[in-house]
Order: sequence, then structure tokens, then C-alpha cells
Amino acid sequence: MSLNAIELLVLQKDNTWELAEWIVPLATALEGVTAQQAAWPPPGGGNTIWQTVSHINYYNQRILSRLKGIDPGARVETNEETFAVNDDGQDEKAWADALAETKRIALELRDAIAGLSESDLKAPYATTTESTGRELSRWMLHDAYHAGQIVLIRKQQGSWRS
Repeated sequence: MSLNAIELLVLQKDNTWELAEWIVPLATALEGVTAQQAAWPPPGGGNTIWQTVSHINYYNQRILSRLKGIDPGARVETNEETFAVNDDGQDEKAWADALAETKRIALELRDAIAGLSESDLKAPYATTTESTGRELSRWMLHDAYHAGQIVLIRKQQGSWRS
């Protein structure tokens, strides 16, 4: 099977969001997680699932905005700020809203990638010297990395399927 660059990026997005072919996609990693589980701090420190979802949503929304030609707004001063969550883990509605936002962004990002042209992939990405295609290709690894972290946290708390 031969794929062009855009088809390959869409396939990578599908695999990192919801198509379980080789790695655990983000949608699967988050499936069934309660607000309490999402707010559970891993032993030894580290970010909670909820904090990780906040981080994913922040950066994926910035990429989506850029792909749509929308100014993503001011950037946070430090990466740590992207993990901020204003919840104690007891609000299921706030957690459901965070998950709905994750899904919305993922699906819109997929559509935006599918709508790109080869020349769009060759164009410079935002303020970097890299092409949009190279940035997107690297970025697909971001969600996969964090999905793995979420699975690990769920295993530590005993909420991951056996």
C-alpha cells in the first residue's frame, strides 16, 4: 500500500487517537476513567491523568488553531503551566467536559490534517524553520507518549484492564 504524506499523517493521527492497531491510542487510554482516577497523584510524584489531558489539550488546540489560520493566542510562559487543573477530582462534569474537549480537538485536528495539501506540508510551520509536515510528523508522537503515561498511571492505580 502506498500512502502520500497527508494520508500517512492522517493514519498516524488515527492511530494516536482511536485506532488501536499497535499502540494504545489516547481515546482507549482514557476510556472509563473517572474524575477521581483522573485526579489521582501517582506514587513518587508526577502529573495526574487530568493534568496530562490539560497539557495535551493546550498544545493540540494551538496546533489546530495554526492549521486553521487562527492566531493561537499568547503562549504560556512555562510548559508546567499547561498541566494546571482547577479541580479536586470530585467533579465528574468538569472531567467529562475535559474529555469532550480532548475528543473535539482530536477530531478537528484530524480533519484539518486531511484537508492539507502537499504545498501546505512544505510551508514553514508558525515561527519555526521547520516545515508544517515535519512538525506534524513529530507531533503525532506527543499524544502517543502521553497515552503511554496514562496507561502506566492507570496500571499503578489498578484501573487499567488486565
